[in-house]
Amino acid sequence: MLKKKLVVVAASAALVTTTVVGGSVARAANSGDSEGPRTAATASTVAASSATVATEVAFKPKPIKWGKCESAGLTELGAKCGYLSVPLDYDKPKGKKIQIAVSRIKASVKKADRQGVMLVNPGGPGGSGLTLSSLGQYVPDNAGSAYDWIGFDPRGVGSSKPALTCNGKYTTYDRPKYVPNTAKGEKIWLKRTKAYAKACDKAGGALLDNLKTRDNVRDMDVLRKALGEKKINFYGFSYGSYLGQVYATQYPTRVRRMVLDGVVDPRNVWYQANLDQDVAFDKNMDVFFAWVAKNDATYKLGKTGAAVKKEYYKQLKALDKKAAGGKIGGDEWTDIFLGAGYYVFGWEEVASAFSGWVHDKDWKTLKTLFDDSNPQGPGADNGYAMYLATQCTDVQWPKKWSKWKKDNWAVHAEAPFMTWSNAWFNAPCLNWGGEVGKPVKVNGTKAPAILLISETHDAATPYEGALEVRKRFPKSVLVEGVGGTTHSGSLNGIACTDDTIAAYLKDGTLPDRVAGRKSDKQCDPVPQPDPAASESATSKADATA
Repeated sequence: MLKKKLVVVAASAALVTTTVVGGSVARAANSGDSEGPRTAATASTVAASSATVATEVAFKPKPIKWGKCESAGLTELGAKCGYLSVPLDYDKPKGKKIQIAVSRIKASVKKADRQGVMLVNPGGPGGSGLTLSSLGQYVPDNAGSAYDWIGFDPRGVGSSKPALTCNGKYTTYDRPKYVPNTAKGEKIWLKRTKAYAKACDKAGGALLDNLKTRDNVRDMDVLRKALGEKKINFYGFSYGSYLGQVYATQYPTRVRRMVLDGVVDPRNVWYQANLDQDVAFDKNMDVFFAWVAKNDATYKLGKTGAAVKKEYYKQLKALDKKAAGGKIGGDEWTDIFLGAGYYVFGWEEVASAFSGWVHDKDWKTLKTLFDDSNPQGPGADNGYAMYLATQCTDVQWPKKWSKWKKDNWAVHAEAPFMTWSNAWFNAPCLNWGGEVGKPVKVNGTKAPAILLISETHDAATPYEGALEVRKRFPKSVLVEGVGGTTHSGSLNGIACTDDTIAAYLKDGTLPDRVAGRKSDKQCDPVPQPDPAASESATSKADATA
């Protein structure tokens, strides 16, 4: 699941987008993990997938009427916003229309130097990308200035109309224990997830039948037409990398340049991808625990990764029995730590909250971290609802709970950190009301040269997926953040990676492609934080004040 925090996180110099992974509603997200065994169902689905090149969308869009943006940040950057009208159902192009929210920051170079439009997607599925027209400023060497940067909320998301929401209070405090050790606990979660699926069916209606990746890709091509462009450039994070793959498969002659960061494995959408993620996240949590141990002088939670891990599960067990402050139980504890498996950003905050709880019983900081990633209230579940709406209908998930149960218990035995939280996150797919389709068989043989980016131990979209996409796109080049655990971390100040992006966007230059199933260029990963340095900086700031 590419789901976790569907938020776009400002980190260092630029932006990081996350994707998928179980547990918290805010995570609505992206996709697969280290390559795992493919089921017969997955293989047959891929074999039955549609033709490579899509037929022309029989719809002529009206020009977008650009006006003031509601976002103060976008307004300060000179952005304009508007709506793109598209068919609800592309099989009925003259039928009901829906509105896609779009933003634009125009190129700042001379007209003769302009290089077209750059569409951006943050992942999810279900992530709001409206503010990502601001991304161009983070590309080094001013290489982003030659493009019109286009942010948009995909159909059903955020400011687009209608926006799907089913139950804004679904992520309550002290929920039933994720790991269903009893028949009663299992029934509670099955009932809970079924009720959410039914609520979405009631709220979504016909919209639920038209929220597949195919529909989003068609919207992108209609947006291209509305902008008056023959080709698009595209920057996709996480699930956005899958959008890019499918677009380049179906409309290869309409692709100019693409940067795909956090690369989804097209072989495993979406059931197997989530099981694969469970294993990868467990490994990344061991890396995080080892980092906490390395900084024992700061956190005092154990001098070895094994000791810190033991303390984590000790607290989990205790919180399953009695929620801290009556709100933070074992489920919430799991969700708070999930971000640490996605990327290194936020490690200090999570470790500090961990330490504060163990040593001072500070549960309020835990609650703040949970609330930041799991908002509640009217419309708060939009990202989660849209994650399900796409993943549950892109492909048929196993229909029998017995299959889910068997697979998740098997993975849990190896990777207990998030297997069951992820299972329940996706379980509404068992009863989803939307019409199920078949995934496009990704084939990049006709696509131009594109740039792929992945860190070696990305858990949300495991590295093996990037290697597979590199194989399917024979003109592509893969940049590897060697040894890193961060998902979709480009444009965060790693010169080796970011300068490669800049050169590609500036004039199409890419590193040479090497032989074999491996990366073409190796760079440093996004670095792990240094608590000592942070404390020193804080002390200096306090002294200055």
